Amino acid sequence: MKVEIWSDVVCPWCYIGKRRFESALREFERSVPGADVEVEWKSFELDPTAVSVTTRAEGPSDDHVRRLAAKFGQGVEQVRSMVEHVDATAAAEGLEFHQDLSVPTNTVKAHQLLHLARERGVQGAVKERFLRANFTEGEALGDDETLVRLAAEAGLDPVESRAALAEDRYLDAVRADEAEAAALGARGVPFFVVDRRYGVSGAQPAEQFLQVLDRAWRESRPLTFVGGEDADACGPEGCAV
Repeated sequence: MKVEIWSDVVCPWCYIGKRRFESALREFERSVPGADVEVEWKSFELDPTAVSVTTRAEGPSDDHVRRLAAKFGQGVEQVRSMVEHVDATAAAEGLEFHQDLSVPTNTVKAHQLLHLARERGVQGAVKERFLRANFTEGEALGDDETLVRLAAEAGLDPVESRAALAEDRYLDAVRADEAEAAALGARGVPFFVVDRRYGVSGAQPAEQFLQVLDRAWRESRPLTFVGGEDADACGPEGCAV
């Protein structure tokens, strides 16, 4: 079974949704021994026009709240309350958010490295490293060398990562993911597609993810018949005697 997840590395609900999905997946794999679930992370940019700041924040500030307030035309205190709610929700999932350290980021290059990471078999680890770097550590994910360093910590070769970024090697793959999300009707992230049968929008509770995994698994696995062909039974032509 395959689960495709569209998300962005600067999306707080994507990180929360990742944790909830992972909880559901662990429970699913315990209840279905031998289940094989492939997870693929897909690209989605919340703001393709964002301009990156390439230096790490020196310390906590109100800049993040003020940027959001200006972007969405809301009051600073209203946005601050929203950010605090998200942080508290993240904490309930075992995540430590410090959004007061975040810096503006255009995420297209991070997504390119995630495509490289998939080819090298370390996509999940790189995805987790980028999310933690943004939400917990206040790293500047719009800076090439920062991305290369973080990806190396998760298993990518830094020389290959640096070359991929310099060449925009995976830019077309990022754009293809985004076009596919639009075709599937995704208007926001996180967006989960299970076996191309079910779509789940948002950071749903783990119980909801588990129900979808169970249902998709049952529907994709035909019954296996046991016993001999001559077992006692009745059919349209009569009964075995």
